[in-house]
Amino acid sequence: MPVFADGRIPVTVVADEAGLAASLAARPGAAILAEAPPSPLPAGAVVAGGFRAEPGPHPMACHCCAGRGPFAQALDALFLARVKGQSEWFSRVVALLPSMEAREALADTLRQDAVVASRFRAEAPGAA
Repeated sequence: MPVFADGRIPVTVVADEAGLAASLAARPGAAILAEAPPSPLPAGAVVAGGFRAEPGPHPMACHCCAGRGPFAQALDALFLARVKGQSEWFSRVVALLPSMEAREALADTLRQDAVVASRFRAEAPGAA
């Protein structure tokens, strides 16, 4: 029987602060992804990363951004901080996304951005 281990970092989406607190309490050691990351970090979080809801100042497909969206850029920054030792090691990401549009944009990024898809995966529904 084949065994499949997915080494990508799971991303859990929560809609509010209560969901964030519950997710962090259930499984501490997570990174937080939010438009406005909480300060100070809540218990159970090791690092927080932010994203800009509006498009950046650069045109699409510029050389530095290569047309990648705000979620791809934010997840890249979290990943690089983790592997470079600039943050504590985290085993998952909890994304605080109150709006349905933001949740859909993150889901699209997890599916369509090749770099993000190689590093991160959507956590199965029902996981803390």
